[in-house]
Order: sequence, then structure tokens, then C-alpha cells
Amino acid sequence: MQRKALKMFLHPGKEAEYKKRHDEIWPELADLLKSVGVQNYSIFLDPDNCVLFAYLEAEDLSLLDDLPQLPIMQKWWAYMADIMDTNEDNSPVSKPLEMVFHLD
Repeated sequence: MQRKALKMFLHPGKEAEYKKRHDEIWPELADLLKSVGVQNYSIFLDPDNCVLFAYLEAEDLSLLDDLPQLPIMQKWWAYMADIMDTNEDNSPVSKPLEMVFHLD
């Protein structure tokens, strides 16, 4: 199993809206993520600084490489762009994190 972790950046005051939108995640987006093998996908919020920590597992992380070109992913990013830091294409500004320890 491969693991991926990253940070994203929520706009202050948008914590409840971010949670609401993810509580109501579009079924077609959840199905897409599962179809490329995403498992154990969790997002945590540090309320002190609005930093989001995302973690997921997949058998082959390279299967996620094509997701940014898919219309449903682009639509989700546009939907989320008003409450978090984004790039010009509406993708979330993110910083990959390096795994330095894992305990099975």
C-alpha cells in the first residue's frame, strides 16, 4: 500500500462550510476516488491556523495522476475555490509531506 499526505490551506472562518461540503461529498466524486483505489482518505483541520492535513492510501498512487483532467474533479475544485487557497486552475494549493515514520 502506498501512502500520500499533504497540507492544504482553508480560509479563516470557513471551517464549518468545509466540513459541510465534505459531509455532503458528491457520490460521483467518491466513486471516482474509490475507482482509482483510494482508501483511508482522511482530512484533518488544525483550527489554530486553518491548515488542513490530508492522508490517503492507494495500491498505486500513479492512478491519481489523471484525476486533475477529469470534469468532476475540476467541478469540485471550482466548488471549493471560495473557501480555500487555490491555484489558477482552482486546484487546492497543497504541499506534499514526506513520510519519516510508519508503524504497522
